[in-house]
Amino acid sequence: MSIFSNNIRFLRDKRELSQQSVANELTISRVRYSKYENGVSEPPIELLIKISKYFHVSIDLLVSVDIRKYPVEDMLMLPDNRIVLPVAVDDLGNDTIEIIPQKASMGYLEGYSDVGYIESLQRIALPFLTNGKYRAFPADGDSMPPFRNGSYIVGKYVEGIDELKSGKTYVFITLNDGITYKRFKEKKGNTICVSADNSFYEPYNIPFEEIVEIWQYASGIFPEDFEPGDYENYNFKEMFRELKQDIRQLDQKVSGRRKFK
Repeated sequence: MSIFSNNIRFLRDKRELSQQSVANELTISRVRYSKYENGVSEPPIELLIKISKYFHVSIDLLVSVDIRKYPVEDMLMLPDNRIVLPVAVDDLGNDTIEIIPQKASMGYLEGYSDVGYIESLQRIALPFLTNGKYRAFPADGDSMPPFRNGSYIVGKYVEGIDELKSGKTYVFITLNDGITYKRFKEKKGNTICVSADNSFYEPYNIPFEEIVEIWQYASGIFPEDFEPGDYENYNFKEMFRELKQDIRQLDQKVSGRRKFK
C-alpha cells in the first residue's frame, strides 16, 4: 500500500461512497480503480489530475502526505492544497468579473478549475470592487431574498473557512447543492451551519469536504426592481407548497389504510 492508495481510500470512505460510484465519475472500471486503492498499480498523470479534482485535494498532498493524520479543516486550509483559481483579464491585463450564466450554472461545478471554461465566460468590470478576486453568480429560487430569479450575486473569493464571519452572507459552491447563497452562522465540528434569509427554510450544516469554493457577498445586479410585497409572496408560495405536500402524504396514508380494510 502507498500513501496515494491510502489517501484515496480514506477520502472515498469519508464521503461514504462505493468504489463503483467513484469509478463511474472517473469514467473507468471499478476493477481498475480498486487496483489504485490496493496499491497494485498507479494512475497515469491524466487520471491523477481527474482524481485530484474529484476529491478536491492537490496532487502533491495525495501522493506525499498521509492526510489521515490531519483534521479535514486543517487540510483544507493548507496553502499547498489550493487548486489555482483561474482568472480572466482584459486586453490590458486588468482583472475582470466572470459571469456564471443562469442556464448553465450547474456546469460551474465541472469547470470552476478549468482555465478554458473560465475564459469562455462573459465578463464585466466594476471599478468600485478592488483588492480581491470577484465573480458573479446567478440567483435561483425563493431562499435568496432580496435576490429574485434573474439577479446576480457578485462575490469576493474567500481563501479559507476561518475567514467566514458570523452573520455575513456568502455564495457557497458545494458538491451537493452547487451554487447556493446563504448566511453563515457558525462552525460546528467539521461542518459550517448556514441559513437562508427566507425564514421558511431551516438552517442546515455543510460538511467541510463538500465545500468547493466560498465567495463573500460584495454587490448585487438586479435586472428588475424587488417590490415590497415580493418577500411575503415568496413565503406564501412556500407555505402552500408545503401544505400541498402534507395533504398529498396524508392522502397516501389514508388510501393505504383503505386498501387493507
